[in-house]
Amino acid sequence: MGLWRGKSPLILASQSSARKMLLANAGLEFIAITADIDERGVQAASKLSSPRDIGLLLAREKAKAVSANHPGSHVIGADQTLAFGERLFNKPAGRAQAMAQLRDLAGNCHELNSAVAVAHDGKIVFEEVSVARMTMRQMSEAELSAYLDAAGDAVTTSVGAYQLEGLGIHLFERIEGDHFTILGLPLLPLLAFLRSEQLIAV
Repeated sequence: MGLWRGKSPLILASQSSARKMLLANAGLEFIAITADIDERGVQAASKLSSPRDIGLLLAREKAKAVSANHPGSHVIGADQTLAFGERLFNKPAGRAQAMAQLRDLAGNCHELNSAVAVAHDGKIVFEEVSVARMTMRQMSEAELSAYLDAAGDAVTTSVGAYQLEGLGIHLFERIEGDHFTILGLPLLPLLAFLRSEQLIAV
């Protein structure tokens, strides 16, 4: 018997393999549905500049978009932003952009802002943002090229051109923050909320 106690299925408004893995490993049964929103359009229209606020806005909008078509279900929306000083990074469009991001980040510290929001019947009932501070080691052009060669197209699927659960771990010398935040889902506060609503059994 599963842990989920909701009357309707739990929904993850994402196809992120990392987020699906985190929920599955926590013993939760769920359905993954892609949120059909224009992320960059929503971001531009909001006029927000804070990476934290942008991440939370996108998590909310994803959750609400899927919730609108699934009444009764609790829908989890999530988003992650990378802040390097005052700059906000998006997923690189290709190898050249990935190299440019890595050149900037190498030898420096940046922040990952991981936001989660839960919608129920189109309304946000929970939200949280957690932060991880990531220090990337100094690397030569040859080392960066070798990493990009080894990682392949996967570098375009994550902001900052790395996935810490994969080859991206080789890029770092210090990490401050929990594993779940780094993978893009503040899992502990999310589980605490679901328990408070008696939606999970443990």
